[in-house]
Amino acid sequence: MLAEVSPLGSQDLADAVTLDLQIFGGWWSLQGYQQELDRLSSILLGLRLRSETLSSASHHHQSTPPLVGMGCLWCIEDEAHITMLGIHPQYQGRGLGQGLLLSLMKWARFEQANRATLEVRVTNHSAVRLYQKLGFQIAGQRPRYYDNGEDALILWQGNLQTPQFQQSLEGWQQETKHRLGTWGCQGPQILWNDENSSA
Repeated sequence: MLAEVSPLGSQDLADAVTLDLQIFGGWWSLQGYQQELDRLSSILLGLRLRSETLSSASHHHQSTPPLVGMGCLWCIEDEAHITMLGIHPQYQGRGLGQGLLLSLMKWARFEQANRATLEVRVTNHSAVRLYQKLGFQIAGQRPRYYDNGEDALILWQGNLQTPQFQQSLEGWQQETKHRLGTWGCQGPQILWNDENSSA
């Protein structure tokens, strides 16, 4: 099995809304996802699990594997704002979230972002642990940020373009590949402009 990360297009939006309901309970609508596609500063990535039995020749003749993860970030000037990251409940806890987050951070580096920031629910302890594991630090708190009145933590990651961060990124990638390999999954592989590039 191969984990593939690629930009989502209009043809993927129905799958995105379905996955959104399963992960977030209906956070963004179809119109909301279309707005992200239309926003020049927005990058919307999807994660799919592809069977390794598919040959490259038959790749385009098979049905598209189901969407199991999504991530979104805005690149504004030299800052990347991660606005969404989620994995289907059935596949959580297997390293796919870390792989998708690393893919977003690689994309932010490609877009020349120097810093990354995000908000996360104060009660989402597993997500906070993941972000802190990958170098994000708590920079503050937004009271009653979510619809249910829950506070959000503001997390911050600087120096994305430094050699030190690149070294850390490579270490996290190797760890992710090892973790995915324990349950028979390879990758994640990022598809940049329809060309495979190992993430």
